[in-house]
Amino acid sequence: MVAFALQVQLRSSVHISVLKDELSRNSSEVTEFILLGFKTPPELQILLFLVFLVIYVAILVGNLSMIAVIKMDSRLQTPMYFFLRNLSYLDVCYSTVIAPKTLANILTNEKKISYNSCAAQFFFFALFVTTECFLLAVMAFDRFSAICSPLLYPVHMSQKVCVQLVTGSYICGCINSMIQTGFTFSLRFCQENRLDHFFCDVPALIKISCVDTFVNEIVLFVLSAVIIITTTTIILVSYGYILSTVLKIPSTQGRSKTFSTCGSHIAVVSLFYGTVFFMYAQPGGISSPQQNKIVAVFYTLIIPMLNPLIYSLRNRDVKDAMKRILCGTWSSL
Repeated sequence: MVAFALQVQLRSSVHISVLKDELSRNSSEVTEFILLGFKTPPELQILLFLVFLVIYVAILVGNLSMIAVIKMDSRLQTPMYFFLRNLSYLDVCYSTVIAPKTLANILTNEKKISYNSCAAQFFFFALFVTTECFLLAVMAFDRFSAICSPLLYPVHMSQKVCVQLVTGSYICGCINSMIQTGFTFSLRFCQENRLDHFFCDVPALIKISCVDTFVNEIVLFVLSAVIIITTTTIILVSYGYILSTVLKIPSTQGRSKTFSTCGSHIAVVSLFYGTVFFMYAQPGGISSPQQNKIVAVFYTLIIPMLNPLIYSLRNRDVKDAMKRILCGTWSSL
């Protein structure tokens, strides 16, 4: 009897231990994520890698060239180009947060990213993208000051004010990033760690969480809406006053020159805000993961590649500065 009782007790203990292990596995937090990336046939992986590599190299060359030209040419030491240099810096930063890891994952079978690396990637991505939203609003305000109040422009846009505006943009970006990262990575992910995305982003992370994400979705929607509405209002009001002022200019040539100065910024704002609004400022996000990825590619890689082209091709001052630098470099050889 004693032997039988011991045997029953042993079996019971083993059964309880198995149940505890199973429960622990089911409720354990993940330590890494698998980025599923793009569903392409193996024979197209190299082609996809080359496309992304060319885009990333173009981002680096274009934006770093823009930064160098603005810094080297004394005629471009104005508030507008100070903000443009910071815009190029942000484009390099947030594309670099995404592109190298994406390129590595395309070539490897193990598309893993650790939990901490995922949190860091999302934090810096959110920081730089949010900062760019506010910087674009600052650039619109700069054009408003230059065109609508030219006599007071040196006061409104002194070097100290410009630095404060850029610093404020980073502070706003950091606040949003900390809130978003804190809420997102306070979620539990249990055993599901496969992200149907090519980088760590909120919509993909929310979808694999094993707890209620209603609060997170509301926080994402509210913060995105506040940022977009606030910055868009500044941009629209600024350009409303600009348009009113430009229409009063009697010279057709003067109107054309002023519109040309603002045209590049309007194009960049339209591209950037269009994709960001489509991605984040709607409850529940985009239902299709494939649509999600296409839109994400556009605002993480395509727009940073296009920005220096838009500003250099449409801006006579930048083109003239490039010519002066190239001619000076060529003559010194």
